[in-house]
Amino acid sequence: MDRLRQRADFVAVADGARVNSAAFVVQSRRRDDDGPIRVGFTVTKKNGTATERNRIRRRLRELVKRLDVISMRPHSDYVLVGRRAALNRDFATMLDDLRSALRRLDRQPKDLVMRPPKAFSSEVDPGSRKENASNKDNSPSRKPN
Repeated sequence: MDRLRQRADFVAVADGARVNSAAFVVQSRRRDDDGPIRVGFTVTKKNGTATERNRIRRRLRELVKRLDVISMRPHSDYVLVGRRAALNRDFATMLDDLRSALRRLDRQPKDLVMRPPKAFSSEVDPGSRKENASNKDNSPSRKPN
C-alpha cells in the first residue's frame, strides 16, 4: 500500500465517490493502471492547531495500518479527510466506521466510482459564451435607457 503525495492525485480522488463518518470522510477513485492501493490523508486548518491536526492524521494512518487490505479495492486511490471528532472518538469505533465506509463504497454504483473528468473552460464550446452574452442583452428584465 502506497501513499498519495501529489495534489493532482488528491484532486482526482475528490471527484470520486465519498462516504461520510463522524470522525472522517472517505473518498475513493478507481484507477485504470495495475498499481497498488494508494491512500492519502488530509486535515484542514479549521480542525484545530497544528498539534491537533497532526494527532488526527496519526490516528487516521494507524486506522489504515490496522485495517485488512482485503476490504480495499485493488487499483484504487483513497483519501481520508479528518474531522475534529477524530480526536476524542474511540479508536475501535473509528475502525468499525472505516470498515463500514469501505463496504458502502463497494456497494455504490460503478458510474459514481468512475465519473468522467470535468471539462476545462478551454474545452467548452466558445459559441455558447457568445449566445449567453447576447441573451443577457436582450433579456426582458433590463430596463431601456
